[in-house]
Amino acid sequence: MLLKGLRERALGLLTRREHTRKELAGKLLSLAESPEQLDALLDELTSRHLLSDARYAETRVKSRGIRLGDARLAYELRSRGVADELVSASLAAGEDELTRARRVWQKRFGSNPHGADDTTERARQMRFLAARGFSAETIRRLLRATVEDD
Repeated sequence: MLLKGLRERALGLLTRREHTRKELAGKLLSLAESPEQLDALLDELTSRHLLSDARYAETRVKSRGIRLGDARLAYELRSRGVADELVSASLAAGEDELTRARRVWQKRFGSNPHGADDTTERARQMRFLAARGFSAETIRRLLRATVEDD
């Protein structure tokens, strides 16, 4: 594909949503005449601030951070090719994990769930939060606080 057509395809993808460099390269690789052509295009898009892993990470943390913990967010970002330092910076700039965990927990179990002191129910709540990617320390702090509130 000619460079103009490849550029148009890349811009079309970027207008729909943010992409990481790795994601965009994967989508355009089969259309490029050579890997060098693709790298040149990606470098151009990056230099023009149309493609940014940092912006992608920030957007992803804002949108998915409502429901997920730091571990899950970090995994998703790293699997899409975001560098570790950008992952750390994005998570640090986002909302506190305990606050997010409390909001997710309250939405799922209510503000004063029945059986919060029941071992089986607490284990179920812990598994739910762990599956969302919240750290064990955050889960313990949250559930300890709810038991003390009762």
